Amino acid sequence: QVQLVESGGGLVQAGGSLRLSCAISGRTFSPYVMGWFRQAPGKEREFVAAISWSGTNTHYAESVKGRFTISRDNVKNTRYLQMNSLKPEDTAVYYCAVDHGETVRIFEEGRRYDAWGQGTQVTVSS
Repeated sequence: QVQLVESGGGLVQAGGSLRLSCAISGRTFSPYVMGWFRQAPGKEREFVAAISWSGTNTHYAESVKGRFTISRDNVKNTRYLQMNSLKPEDTAVYYCAVDHGETVRIFEEGRRYDAWGQGTQVTVSS
């Protein structure tokens, strides 16, 4: 079993920044692709970004490309999402998740990810 705990969410003004963290414990010896997803009220969950185990492969949703950066620290078993130039439309609950079926290829489909955190709220005011 693997456990994921997100932190770093909060309230920020448009144009501001936040850094989300995802601490991963449990089955940490198995490599994985790690992704960030978000879900706004009344909307479906959507892919935000993901990073391969080695960190050499990253992928971003078009809506966040150039503003968000995903990174990892395999020693700490933690993944980060640096979010800059935040917009009100970025308001959502952000979830981290892991795909143990892959170490390099990144997929946007949430159903591929086998473990999820509880989510952290990000609210961007205009």
